[in-house]
Amino acid sequence: MTSSTAPGALVAGERPATRRARRGGDRHAYLFIAPSLFGVVAFLLLPMVIVLVLSLFDWELLSAPEFAGLDNYRRLAGDGATWHSLAVTAGYVLLSIPLQTVLALALAVLLDRRVKGLRLYRSLFVVPWMATPIVLGLIWDWIFDPREGALNSALALVGVTGPDWLSDPSWALPAVALVSVWQHTGYNMLFFLAGLQGIPRELHDAAAVDGATPAQRFWRVTLPLLNPTMFFVTVTNLIGAFQVFDTVYAMTDGGPSHSTEVLNFRIFQTAFKEFDFGYAATLSTLLFAVIFAVTLAQVRFFGKRTTYDLS
Repeated sequence: MTSSTAPGALVAGERPATRRARRGGDRHAYLFIAPSLFGVVAFLLLPMVIVLVLSLFDWELLSAPEFAGLDNYRRLAGDGATWHSLAVTAGYVLLSIPLQTVLALALAVLLDRRVKGLRLYRSLFVVPWMATPIVLGLIWDWIFDPREGALNSALALVGVTGPDWLSDPSWALPAVALVSVWQHTGYNMLFFLAGLQGIPRELHDAAAVDGATPAQRFWRVTLPLLNPTMFFVTVTNLIGAFQVFDTVYAMTDGGPSHSTEVLNFRIFQTAFKEFDFGYAATLSTLLFAVIFAVTLAQVRFFGKRTTYDLS
């Protein structure tokens, strides 16, 4: 049986000198977490509260904010363009997250063995993640060019005529999602590789002795023990995917025909092109609510399937 004591709480029978030493340790702990706590409150919680309050006002930046109550939320309910943007965002998430997660896991499995030049491969796969989204957008804008781009030129070598990737509403969103997959697969691979190397080899050896095939060992030993890593990777990637903006801005500017106008891009347009900051705050609140709901669903899904070895 274990017991815990709240910081600063009195413990029966504790000597004064011991109590002073413990309180001194508590003060040092608070001192160390103070900078991080200040950052969370000042740059995360406080802006969230400001956005929530601003969503109840009409504000065009140049004039004083006017209280509007729930008018912005009533407007949101009938705003077809916003719901279209939310659907586009969901499509982007579905196109990018499953593919980049599977590819990252496959790469990690391939590199989780004694391969010559392993450190070089790891570094090369992470390089795309180190580039800024704007630069990547400009590079891939050239790659997807229908006449002089590298992709259609490569397809022409095998007799295939490539589409007008970024000007065709059917192909624009998959093309943008592909850039995200290319950028984040190597970065996610590092987490899966760390998770794989933390699995005791004895478990695989025992399963092999019992007659399990490599596929059975992967599905019944490796994958369940990777749940903590899978939880972290999918949660952080989903949050990032719902917040995508830079790549869309650089590659398509929300077009063609609004086919890549994700919700974050619509928030940007509402705030800085239409100067409707109150309604932009309402859209930001909607995006936060969607991300919160999806993250909560992930926590519940993985919470029943994940155990942590703290020994």
